[in-house]
Amino acid sequence: MPWSPSSPSTTWSSSAPPISGTAMVRRRVLVSGRVQGVFFRDSCRQEAQHHAVSGSADNLPDGRVEVILEGEAPAVEAMIEWCRSGPRHADVDEVEVIKEPPEGLQGFRTG
Repeated sequence: MPWSPSSPSTTWSSSAPPISGTAMVRRRVLVSGRVQGVFFRDSCRQEAQHHAVSGSADNLPDGRVEVILEGEAPAVEAMIEWCRSGPRHADVDEVEVIKEPPEGLQGFRTG
């Protein structure tokens, strides 16, 4: 039976989890281009703190930066957008985004 204003209201049990407007997500972001030696990792840490996103930023041997992001979906998406340009001296060529299950990270570290 479809819902109508005259339909009886539904009561939710108190043991049901609350419905949240934003889900916690985790993304592994691989950033290519001139991204090492331009303060990409530290700038990423500062930006992540601004967005309340946890994770890490590490240089990879192949010249890319690997960024792990965990937090509410809109904040993580904002961080991914930031990674597409990075700090002012960076020259980002490519950003690869990989979905992963959240691990409950706290804080943001750079390696």
